[in-house]
Amino acid sequence: MLISLGEYAKMKNKDASCARKKAKKGDFKTAKKIGNQWVIESNEEWIDRRRKELKK
Repeated sequence: MLISLGEYAKMKNKDASCARKKAKKGDFKTAKKIGNQWVIESNEEWIDRRRKELKK
């Protein structure tokens, strides 16, 4: 089911602006823009692509 990106971010306990940035970069498989509104499948997984450096 398609939901707004804001609802998706709230459901995942994330900031809506971060979700919009990820959508603009193409980090979501199912996110698409309809008019001026971003929508996404409600079951899309939030993948954290930040790199963690290994401590030596």
